[in-house]
Amino acid sequence: MIRVLTSSFLTSASTLAQCPPPTTSEVVMLGRSNVGKSTLINYLLQANLAKSSSTPGKTRLINFFTSQWHNKQTNKYLHLCLIDLPGIGYAKVSKQEQEHWRYNLWNFLTKRTSIKLFLHLIDSRHTNMSIDMELTKSIKSILNADQRLLHIYTKADKLKKNDLAKLRQKKALIMANHDIISSKENLQKGQEEQSPKTLVEILRETIFEALLGEDIPYVSQNNKII
Repeated sequence: MIRVLTSSFLTSASTLAQCPPPTTSEVVMLGRSNVGKSTLINYLLQANLAKSSSTPGKTRLINFFTSQWHNKQTNKYLHLCLIDLPGIGYAKVSKQEQEHWRYNLWNFLTKRTSIKLFLHLIDSRHTNMSIDMELTKSIKSILNADQRLLHIYTKADKLKKNDLAKLRQKKALIMANHDIISSKENLQKGQEEQSPKTLVEILRETIFEALLGEDIPYVSQNNKII
């Protein structure tokens, strides 16, 4: 079990030059605007630090949060930095400004080698949108050997039962707005039957092990959910 000891907001930046120098391994959160990034960040960090904008696409800054975690089973400690990127899509700005954002974000993602885990949030009601598919393709094209990409499907509480069942059959990591849920297939092999781990528990374990350079139980070497 991973226990969150401390969490705090660090700073915001709009360009790579404004970003604080990396002092530890980092996790980056990305996805379309209004997909639920702020909600998940607050769950992971056990603090109301990430603010949701009432206007999708309004947030244009890269936000940095720091946290310290403790693994009770191994008695290991982890200092990490969680980075929230501006949501893609929705923003009603000029094409020139969109290109400027795209350049700054891509410059950040390609040169910030301290990032070890990319968490791509996807609306479970619209899993095949071109904007998400292009984002996945782009991230995979720049992954280093020590970096991983993990998909998380949000807004599952708005799915029909049949659609939710299909998503669970794929062993996907699933997030609902009012209830963090996950498939029972996420139980570790060899464990006795028990209640399924929540998405937050799974992600904390995954982040902990990914940033320590250990085996990642829920992400395969080709960056697909096991």
